[in-house]
Amino acid sequence: MGEFMDKQFEPGLYASMKQKGYDLLPYVNAFGDTPDSGWPEFLEGPRYSSGYATLWHTFAFVPETHMLKPYAQRVQSTYALMESFIDFTSKNSASIKSAREQQKKAALNATQFPLGWTSDRTKFSEITFKGYEAGRKPSEISGLPRLYYDRSKPFEKKVKFYNVYQPRTFVRKPVAYVVPQGWWKVIDLLKINKVQMRQLSRDTTIEVEVYKIDDYKTSPRPFEMHHLNSDVKVSTTMRQLKFRKGDYYIPMNQIANRFIVEVLEPQSDDSYFAWNFFDGILGQKEGYSSYVFEETATEFLKQNPDVKTKLEQRRATDTAFAKSGSQQLGFVFQNSPYAEPWFMRYPVYRVIQ
Repeated sequence: MGEFMDKQFEPGLYASMKQKGYDLLPYVNAFGDTPDSGWPEFLEGPRYSSGYATLWHTFAFVPETHMLKPYAQRVQSTYALMESFIDFTSKNSASIKSAREQQKKAALNATQFPLGWTSDRTKFSEITFKGYEAGRKPSEISGLPRLYYDRSKPFEKKVKFYNVYQPRTFVRKPVAYVVPQGWWKVIDLLKINKVQMRQLSRDTTIEVEVYKIDDYKTSPRPFEMHHLNSDVKVSTTMRQLKFRKGDYYIPMNQIANRFIVEVLEPQSDDSYFAWNFFDGILGQKEGYSSYVFEETATEFLKQNPDVKTKLEQRRATDTAFAKSGSQQLGFVFQNSPYAEPWFMRYPVYRVIQ
C-alpha cells in the first residue's frame, strides 16, 4: 500500500488537482522562518485519523487548506479534492482492492512489527515551494524587528523534503496476548475496534512472557487530557501465571494484528500504556515497617544465601549504600517474596508458544 500511495495515488491526485488549477503540497512541517532548510514529512501516528486508518489497511488523507485563504476558496478547493478522490478511486478500484488485500495478508503472516519511527535525514526528495521572500522590519508594537513576508517578491525554489522514516525498533509477534478482565477500560476499547478475543472458560495457568517497566518519562503538561508516557524501557521474564475465568485471550492470527501490537506493546508511541490506561501499576502501594521487618529480613537472609551474597557485593561497591541501613533493608525487601509483585509489572502478557 505504501508503494501504491507513493508511486500512483498521490501523483494521480496531484495531477488531477493541477488540471483543476490547484497546487498540492505536503503539510508544511517547518518551524523556522524560511523553507530553505526543508522539512520532515509529518509523522501521522495512530493518534491521528490517517494513522489509525493505516493500522486497518486503509488509505487515508488529511486535507488542509491554508488558514489565510478566503473561505470560499478553501471550500472550493476541498470540493475539487473530493472530486479528484472519487475520480481516482473509481478508475483504480481494482488496484486499490488488490493492494489492501496484499497488505492484510502481510500483516496476518508477519513475524515482527515495527514500534516507533525515526526520520532518516540521509534520504529526501525535492519539491517545488512557492512563497514570498522573508524580511525584518520594526514592530509597531514593540519597536523591535519582526518577521514579515514581502508579497512583492514571490519566488519558486526546490526544497528538501525528508519523507523517509526508519523503524526505531521491532517486536516479535506473540501467539496471543492475555489481558486480565479487571482492566476493563482497555477491554472496552478493544471491543469497540472489533478485535477478536475470547474469555477463559475456567481458571488457567499459562506460561507467558512478562514485561517489567524499568524506566519511562512522563510529559510535564497534559495533552488531550492525558500525560503521555514515553521513552519506555522494559525487561522480560518467562513465568507460569494463573489467570482467572473471564480473563481475555487475544489470538494474533487476525486482521487486527497491527492494531493490537500498536495499542498493547508498551513501547509503542501510541500504546494504551503511553496514554495512561495502565498507570495503576506505576505507584507502589505496599511497604514495610523497618522495626518489624528487621527480624524477618535476618531470617530470610539465613535461608537465602544467594540474596545475602548480592547484598554483600552491593555493599562492597557502593559506599553510600554501605552507610545506609534503610537502603540495605530495602534491598532485602525488594529481593524477597514480600515485595509487591504487581509494581511496575505490565498487566498485558505475551503467549510465545
